[in-house]
Amino acid sequence: MSTIMLTDIHNPIADWRGARNNGVNCIVNIIVGRDAQQWCFPGHAMSGLDLVVRRARVATAADTFDADIGIAGGRIVQLGQNLPVGAREIDAAGRVVTPGGVDAHCHLDQPMPPPARMADDFDSGTRAAACGGTTTVIPFAAQAKGQSLRAAVADYHRRAEGKAHVDYAFHLIVSDPTPQVLNEELPALIREGYTSFKVYMTYDDMKLDDGQILDVLAVARQHGAMAMIHAENADCIEWLTKKLEAAGRTAPRFHAHARPMLVEREATHRAIALAELVDVPILIVHVSGREAVEQIRWARAHGLKIFAETCPQYLFLTAADLGIDDSYQGAKCVCSPPPRDKANQDVIWAGLNDGLFTIFSSDHAPFKYDAPEGKKPGGEQVAFRHIPNGIPGLETRLALLYSEGVLAGRMTLERFVELTSTNPAKAYGLHPRKGTIAIGSDADLVIWDEREFVLRNEQLHHAVDYTPYDGMTLHAWPALTLARGELVWDGSFHPRAGRGRFLECGAPSLVPRRAGADA
Repeated sequence: MSTIMLTDIHNPIADWRGARNNGVNCIVNIIVGRDAQQWCFPGHAMSGLDLVVRRARVATAADTFDADIGIAGGRIVQLGQNLPVGAREIDAAGRVVTPGGVDAHCHLDQPMPPPARMADDFDSGTRAAACGGTTTVIPFAAQAKGQSLRAAVADYHRRAEGKAHVDYAFHLIVSDPTPQVLNEELPALIREGYTSFKVYMTYDDMKLDDGQILDVLAVARQHGAMAMIHAENADCIEWLTKKLEAAGRTAPRFHAHARPMLVEREATHRAIALAELVDVPILIVHVSGREAVEQIRWARAHGLKIFAETCPQYLFLTAADLGIDDSYQGAKCVCSPPPRDKANQDVIWAGLNDGLFTIFSSDHAPFKYDAPEGKKPGGEQVAFRHIPNGIPGLETRLALLYSEGVLAGRMTLERFVELTSTNPAKAYGLHPRKGTIAIGSDADLVIWDEREFVLRNEQLHHAVDYTPYDGMTLHAWPALTLARGELVWDGSFHPRAGRGRFLECGAPSLVPRRAGADA
C-alpha cells in the first residue's frame, strides 16, 4: 500500500500520479490538513470506485452534511459513511467540499475590433478557472453584424478546440437578428444545445432596438431558451459622453459619470416591460446597484419571472477605484455598468442574501493594462470612451465570496453554493450534471483551505497583468479542485488541455417548462 501524507496547509494535496503501484492491493491515500491521520486499509476491496473523498463536510444548495464521496468514471456514484475502499483516496479531514463552480458569465478569446484583444483564451482562461475552483465556464459565441449566427458558433468552437482544461458550454450573442437568424439559425441552435443567448441595449456594434429585442424574446418563448439582457440606455450614455468630452472630461473616472444609475434603471425597466409583453422569463446581467434592484423587486412583486445576476466588482469596488483624479490607473476598473458606492454595495449584499439575485458570476473580460491590445489601445492613454470595457475575475470569484460572504458571516454556505454553482447550472440547462454533489452528477469538487493571505496578481494564473483585488486580505482559497474526478489544482496546476468537454445544454430549469414550448 502507498500512502501520501501531506501536512503543509499551504500545499495540502499531492499529485497521486507520483505514487507507485505495488500491485492489486495498492491504494494511494492523500491526507489533507495539519491534523492528518493515516488511513490504512488491508487492501483494495475491488469496490469499483476510482476515488473516494473521505470525511468531507459536503455543502450543497439544500444542506450541509458529513459524508464520504465515491467517484467512478468521472461521476459521483456513492454518498455515505464508511464507503468501500477506492483505487485512490483523499482524506478531506472535515473540510468543506462544494460543487465545482459554474461561471455562467465570462468572456474568453471573444473577437474584438482591432487593436483590442482579450488576454485570456480557452487555455489560460480555463487554467485560471480551475485554480480558483471553477470547473465549468460558459463564455459567449458573439455574432458580428452581417455574420451568420452559425458561423460565429463554428468560429468559437475552433477557438476552444484542444485548449480547455475544464468543461464548457456556449451562450450566443445575437447582434443581427435577421429573418434567417430568427426563423432558422437560432431555433436550430437551441435544439442543438445552445439554449441561452444575450442581447445588448448598448454598444454600437452589438445593441438591438426594442423591436429586435421583442423578436429575439419571442424565439426564447417559443423554444424554451433563456434570454439575458445587458440593460443600459445607449442613447443616454452617448449624450452624456459627448457632454463630458466637450468639457474635456475624458479621464477613466468619467466613465462612471457617463453611466449613472438612471441609465441602468431605465433600461432595466424597459427590459422588464419587453419581457412582460412577450410573457417570457429573462435574466438581467451584472446588476450594479439600488435603482436597478428596485425595478427587479417591483417586477417580482407583480409576478413576473425576472432573474438577476451580479458580480464581484459590485461588492468590492466603487466608482473611486476608477480614480479620484485624472490618473490613468483607473482604466483597470473600467467596466459596464461601473461600480457604484459603499451604500450600493450594501444593497447588492442584501439582494444576494434575500433571493433577489439568482446568480453570482465573474463577468471576466480580460484585457491587459499595459499593452497596446488592452487598456492602452495602440500603446496610448485614451479617452474613457475608447478604453476596452471589462475586468478580470474568473479565478477570484469564488474565493472573494467565500471569504467575505460565508466566512465573514454575511451569507450561509448553502446560499454560496446556490449562487455560484447550482443556480447557474439550472439557469442554463446543465443541472443536475453540474452544480451539485449528488449521485449521477459529474465529480466536479472543491476542497476548501480556510487560511488568511494577501491576494497578489502574481499568485494568479490568468494572462492579465493585474487584478483589481490586489492587496485584499482573503481567508480562503481552493486547496484542491477535481474536474470530473481528475486532479487539476492542488496548490499547483495540473494541465489537462483538451480534456475539458463541450457541453450541450438542455432547457433551463429555474422555472417549469412552458406548456406548448418546442421540445
